[in-house]
Amino acid sequence: MVTGVLSQDNLPANYALLQNYPNPFNPSTVISYELPVGKHVTLKIFDLLGREVATLVDDYQNAGRYNSQFSILNSKLSSSVYFYRIQAGDFTQTKKMILMK
Repeated sequence: MVTGVLSQDNLPANYALLQNYPNPFNPSTVISYELPVGKHVTLKIFDLLGREVATLVDDYQNAGRYNSQFSILNSKLSSSVYFYRIQAGDFTQTKKMILMK
């Protein structure tokens, strides 16, 4: 689920991928990010071996601040370190998160 908060007076000045909250997490966490301009955005989760385990966002999004929820309910993911990566145009950033069951 992705929610966006858009306000012309308060648009982000830069791209940003924020640390997920809570971290460590179980059973779900929220990943927030900011876009200064509209772009096609992908937000994906990877395991320690670099295998993609989930795609949270794969769509065009307008400038603004967004939250995406990642839930492991009905998932076979084990306790481990995972990485989440955003790509929006030329901007790419990756952060680490920890799943503790």
